Amino acid sequence: MNTKPSLSTRDLCYIGIFSTIISVCSQIAIPLPGGVPLTLQTWAIALAGLVLGPKNGTMAVIVYILLGAAGAPVFANMTSGLGVFLLPSGGFVLAFPFVALLAGLGERKGGMFWMLSGLLSGMVLTWIIGMFYFSWITKLDLWVSFTVAVIPFILTDLIKIATLPYASKGIKAALVRGGVAL
Repeated sequence: MNTKPSLSTRDLCYIGIFSTIISVCSQIAIPLPGGVPLTLQTWAIALAGLVLGPKNGTMAVIVYILLGAAGAPVFANMTSGLGVFLLPSGGFVLAFPFVALLAGLGERKGGMFWMLSGLLSGMVLTWIIGMFYFSWITKLDLWVSFTVAVIPFILTDLIKIATLPYASKGIKAALVRGGVAL
């Protein structure tokens, strides 16, 4: 019988640290007219997947979402609670675990191509889920929803994707230099 826990204390600490990083990056927000703010949280969410891997990175995002749903003011603009999921931006929040998962899977596959593919796949999936959810909540057609909830984010998300491999590599190298293992 295997008595080894599936998550070590170290894993739980890293999950907690990245949930905190995501929470802080969520507060770096620029409000946009459509109701979906431009934030750094998607960058931090993808970074969690790249640094922690698909399982623990996704767990960090789920912890972040559960904290916000339970009332901790961790979502953009210090918002919280289940009501956030009824806002036009709620679909993006629900899609966030997929960003970490796909980023982590791409990184695990190895090589810049797979890492960028995982990052781009996660962002595109987030745009799609967010757009459909935005359309459903606002009762706007899909073209208007795409124009309001996706187009304003494409350039900044591509910039985030371009910086993430270097940020994750730097963080991992710093951890190794510090004698800390992931």
